[in-house]
Amino acid sequence: MRRRQLVLLLLVASVAAGPIRRLAAQEPSLTAEQVRTSIRQGVDYLLNEQSGRGTWDDMTEYPGGVTALCTLALLNAGVEPNHPKIQKSLAFLRTLQPEKTYTVALQTMALCEGEPVRDLALIQKNAQWLSRVQITQGPRKGSWSYPLGEGVGGDNSNSQFAVLALHEAERVGAKVDPEVWQLAAEYWKDCQNPDGSWGYQPENMPGSGSMTCAGIGAWIICSGKVAAAAAEATGNGVQCCLPPDKNDVLERALVWLGRNFSVRRNPGQPGAATQWHFYYLYGLERVGRLSARRFIGDHDWYRAGAEYLISRQDAFSHEWIGEGHSEDNPHVTTSLALLFLSKGRRPVLMAEVKHGPGEDWNRHPCAVANLTAFVEREWGLNLTWQIIDPQAATVEDLLQAPVLFVSGSQSPELGGLEEKFRDYIDRGGFVFAEACCVDGSGFKDGMKAFLDKIFPEGEYKLRLAGPEHPIWRIDRLVRPDSPYVGRLWTIEYGCRTCVVFSEVDLSCYWELYGHGRTQGLPEQAKLRMEDANTIGLNVLAYATNREPKSKEESFVASDIPDLADGADRGVIRIAKLLHGGGCNDAPGALANLLRTASQGELKLSVSGQPFEIRASDPALPRFHLAFMHGRHDFRFTPEERKSLREFLEHGGLLFADSICASKEFIDAFRREIQLVLPDHQLARIPIDNPLFTDAAGGFNIQQVSRREPAAAQAGQPLRSRVQKVPPELEGIEIDGRLVVIFSPYDISCALEQHEALQCRGYTREDAARIALNVLLYSLSPDAGAPTTAK
Repeated sequence: MRRRQLVLLLLVASVAAGPIRRLAAQEPSLTAEQVRTSIRQGVDYLLNEQSGRGTWDDMTEYPGGVTALCTLALLNAGVEPNHPKIQKSLAFLRTLQPEKTYTVALQTMALCEGEPVRDLALIQKNAQWLSRVQITQGPRKGSWSYPLGEGVGGDNSNSQFAVLALHEAERVGAKVDPEVWQLAAEYWKDCQNPDGSWGYQPENMPGSGSMTCAGIGAWIICSGKVAAAAAEATGNGVQCCLPPDKNDVLERALVWLGRNFSVRRNPGQPGAATQWHFYYLYGLERVGRLSARRFIGDHDWYRAGAEYLISRQDAFSHEWIGEGHSEDNPHVTTSLALLFLSKGRRPVLMAEVKHGPGEDWNRHPCAVANLTAFVEREWGLNLTWQIIDPQAATVEDLLQAPVLFVSGSQSPELGGLEEKFRDYIDRGGFVFAEACCVDGSGFKDGMKAFLDKIFPEGEYKLRLAGPEHPIWRIDRLVRPDSPYVGRLWTIEYGCRTCVVFSEVDLSCYWELYGHGRTQGLPEQAKLRMEDANTIGLNVLAYATNREPKSKEESFVASDIPDLADGADRGVIRIAKLLHGGGCNDAPGALANLLRTASQGELKLSVSGQPFEIRASDPALPRFHLAFMHGRHDFRFTPEERKSLREFLEHGGLLFADSICASKEFIDAFRREIQLVLPDHQLARIPIDNPLFTDAAGGFNIQQVSRREPAAAQAGQPLRSRVQKVPPELEGIEIDGRLVVIFSPYDISCALEQHEALQCRGYTREDAARIALNVLLYSLSPDAGAPTTAK
């Protein structure tokens, strides 16, 4: 007993010295908590800088402009409109008279974000003023100026802000003359440079990053107001899948921006790259969000921009400050940084899947954007959506969207993606599909064949959604006589629905729901549009639980501890690996093990919280021991295999067991661990291995009790027999150290203190002893475990 206590003291001391692994892992470059902390600190800085009048130090030529910008930034960063300081600034903004385009635009956007119902009359007044001062004659018609007087031409900066303000005004209920949008759309199209960029002035001015972002955002907004829809109401009903307007304005601009992409400078400005830098980042966020792109070129724009901004935030004041006109004012620069960080992190509601070389995947180009806007209003959340190419995306990329939307009229070209979609679904993803256009039978047949390949198991097949399914009522009630009743199919997978497939068009009616297209619709078309919106809303509510995750949550989880820091650095923590093979089918197993380790005879300093992460999570190297169990088939993704291999080769240990000795999980684990470590073989661990002795301060478990269910007899109760046997554990060694320990017999159900008679595995007491010995072995240098990192 004294020897065991001495060993345990040494082990806890070694944990206190630092993470136990052979090589110190690199810390991830950005975490979710860093993003949230940066926003919170920037918000506190701005709130503390507000004057007693509710203002911030404004520029003389734009009275009220900086106050409007700060207010807009704070509201987007999560400060509630009823906050006393926001109330002060809104009260001040209501007193401003329209004089300058910049100020009126920023004032309007702040009022729209603050209390739009209360301020709708003022918002409408500002929208009318902005419409009135739009230049309507001459070479720059459709643009806006400061204004400075008659004959002064417009510029792309003022024009951008006017467009943004009018767009937000319309979103909250103000009216804008369609002619304003038409003129603006023509202006932005005509003044684009041949290389796809925009400059500050429309004539003979090279493009810059800031102005190209202005052009992209303004073009998406304006063209969306005036472009012919891919669906329209006719005297006979609704015509779907109309050919969209063809132009390459957006694509040429995105190519230029991707080729010149940077977050460290305002690109395309020789000798002046630091000018208007934060203004450019504010525009870059808008490009990514409005174009529904996660990547611009090959660049993850939000992650890159967030990393840069967080690195530039002042460590003491928490302000940002730039260079040159306006950006040497920390109130301006901090507001622009907050707008990037807060608006850019909006949760992705769904991703539209590109399939095939043509445009069949996008027969209704505005449909997903319109449905997202509808859901935003219903849930009172700011949301966004994305377009994704599954051929180029990893499973981890797909998982940034909780729902993948697949649409078309022809058979989707998704061959070879069955495993990737299954891995996405196994990790909690959801597929929402529809056959669109008059005859979508090609898509219907092709999608069903694709789903059959994703789920070759007989029990996971499409079946009609019955009247009891939540998608008919979870947010809104679908009419009993809706044409969608009896036309929606689902796949039930485990305890949840993972696929909803509509064999008739939904996106046509989402497209129809767009700007200005709901007026004068025939009654039947209105009802069908309401049905389509309701079903879209209900499916998304079911798939996301109305809680889609903010974008930064795809970074490292904030609750994963840094084992090298903090007052509790001596606490032992264990990672629990998430996977698609029933990773939570014995949810109390690890928690009970941790509780047992911290109590009773061992009294280890162990955290009672299991840290659930995927094998691909950059936080995995922070742990020395990872645990997993399951009862079904599963697969690791290539990224998960690579990450897990590095974890094991650098000193980590993986401990796994098959719940109730499930053959399906045993076969899957053996297959996957062979793919993780192809140069090593999983083999039975010899009984004389230190793992089975008290060498590490644990228990002698060379003989244990194992339960074997007896053959069932007709009319007789279930029985099982318990026998004394050597423990049967399989392992992989690297450099004389076990890096994988696997039990094909149940440990987890026993750890849950649930010994089912039909469950093949160890008894409760010996399951706990085996697991505790694995934990102690992972900590013990004498057993070949890695030494403490320096």
